[in-house]
Amino acid sequence: MTLVTASPARLRAAWGAAHEPVAGVPRWARIAALAIPFTVLPSGLWRIAAFALHLPIIDGDAFGSGDVRGNVPAWLPMELYVVLLSILSEGVAFLGVGLVAEWGEVFPRWIPGLRGRRVPTAAAVIPAAVGAAILTVLWTVVVVTALVLHETVRGDPLPDNFPIGFQDWQGVLGVVAYAPLVAWGPLLAAVTVAYCRRRAQARRRPPSQTTPTWR
Repeated sequence: MTLVTASPARLRAAWGAAHEPVAGVPRWARIAALAIPFTVLPSGLWRIAAFALHLPIIDGDAFGSGDVRGNVPAWLPMELYVVLLSILSEGVAFLGVGLVAEWGEVFPRWIPGLRGRRVPTAAAVIPAAVGAAILTVLWTVVVVTALVLHETVRGDPLPDNFPIGFQDWQGVLGVVAYAPLVAWGPLLAAVTVAYCRRRAQARRRPPSQTTPTWR
């Protein structure tokens, strides 16, 4: 009984620690960071609904005569692949929250050898900046080519019954699910700039004014 009653409290504490912003984070940066996972969530739910739960939100032949599996190995069930892909995407998006939270500045206690140490600014800023640039270009190109030019990124025409578009309610649902991904890169870029500025200011601040490290 003790374990059952304590578990929700631990989960709430872990959730709060993962999301609580550190001192000095601008309100806009906190909102932007917390919004990043929600730019990825709709597309993940759409994939799970369409390919794992097989809900009627796409036509059975929505991708034309091509193999909907693409490069997915034959031994991996499509349903499992879609779920894992969606979870992984959401996990990667959640890393953006670390740019405003304590665990993005001080390594958590559960990391052996690094616990309690300051996270090097470059170790957070460089991957985040590169990721923001790639995501901005990638999803802008994908959305423009698919919805405006009606082509794939390789320049091939999309099939007439491609499941994402404005042809019917099902296509519009796909647009609503994938359009937020365009904001992923710019939001991450903005939060990265705020993180870099905050860490630079902390280095210039006298030791007595620095925020205690997380233990």
